[in-house]
Amino acid sequence: MAAHPGARDGAEFAATAAGARPAATSPHPATDQSPLILSGATVVLPTGTVKDGRVIVDGTRIVGSAPENAQVIDVTNHWLVPGFVDIHNHGGGGASFTSGTVDDVLKGIRTHQSHGTTTLVASTVTGDMDFLAQRAGLLSELAEQGDIAGIHFEGPFISPCRKGAHAENLLRHPDPAEVRKLVDAARGQAKMVTLATELPGGIDSVRLLTEQGVIAAIGHTDATYEQTVEAIDAGATVATHLFNAMPQIGHRAPGPIAALLEDERITVELINDGTHLHPAALQLAFHHAAAPRVAFITDAMDAAGFGDGRYLLGPLEVEVSEGVARLVEGGSIAGSTLTLDRAFKRAVTVDRLPVEDVVAAISANPARLLGMSDRIGTLEPGKDADLVLLDHQFDLKGVMRRGEWVVDPQLG
Repeated sequence: MAAHPGARDGAEFAATAAGARPAATSPHPATDQSPLILSGATVVLPTGTVKDGRVIVDGTRIVGSAPENAQVIDVTNHWLVPGFVDIHNHGGGGASFTSGTVDDVLKGIRTHQSHGTTTLVASTVTGDMDFLAQRAGLLSELAEQGDIAGIHFEGPFISPCRKGAHAENLLRHPDPAEVRKLVDAARGQAKMVTLATELPGGIDSVRLLTEQGVIAAIGHTDATYEQTVEAIDAGATVATHLFNAMPQIGHRAPGPIAALLEDERITVELINDGTHLHPAALQLAFHHAAAPRVAFITDAMDAAGFGDGRYLLGPLEVEVSEGVARLVEGGSIAGSTLTLDRAFKRAVTVDRLPVEDVVAAISANPARLLGMSDRIGTLEPGKDADLVLLDHQFDLKGVMRRGEWVVDPQLG
């Protein structure tokens, strides 16, 4: 396999000393979580990319030295990268996180896990406040069990001018008392709320969320440049799917995009499916925000990993044709059918981004936003054994979550 530029030679892993590797045994994983050495891959670490490296797994964690009874799996000519972290995802596998049963939600989670997403925040769409509070209760139980990493409320506190695939009759101003109602209903599991911060109550709600340790995200907004700067100064730290559902950049009225790209306090979400963004827009974001400030998301809806057809996104009917989701009425793009393995491959093979930058955007950066970088997002001893195995063409060949194979290694 051709090494990625900047890759280093040697069987190294983090603080693990280089040296001769044990002879490879069975290419198939153990089923009892016995210690494993994944050997021979190109491994993407926080310190750089290592050729002919190894990752050692003991139980649910990555470790720095190999137990004597470790099984060796030879993954030569593959890449090992951290498990993907999706902070904006509405469903998959035919199931909705907004309206499905617990079993439906679990089905959607498993669908995305099979595509490399080992950590997922469940996103809702605009609905009645009481209904959203009820959904928050259901989703918070799954978060407490560790099935999801928390809840993202996208709506109802968004602009009717930039509503996208949200029901206009259910939109409302971001009154801090109502924002607090949803946060409280999530029982400590609210991770992010998307707001049109220019609306009445928007800035006060940003301050409230910041005080509560919840990410205030600017999105579905008609804000000016100046209004966006005010929201960032109040504590907003994320741009919800940058470029989408917000005014375009103008040379006299630069709008929110310019403010979000230029401020180092903001992490920008990008949907890299080839539909939501022109490749030049993606490059613009990486150029101005730089890799440490980009988070790849799916914004996936029910059809992700499932197929074309008719679906509901909240109360709105969606037609998915050739993998593109649009509202039946009006034709607005309605989320995506993206999975993060496809976003990864596109970023490297089409957009020609460095693998290390893609790994940061799809794993390390969203983990940091969630306050979980001590556990996930990078391949380091002590962290959860969440990893993705890719072949030399960046096709997914295996997924491990907390030391268990979600997708068994396919090594040919």
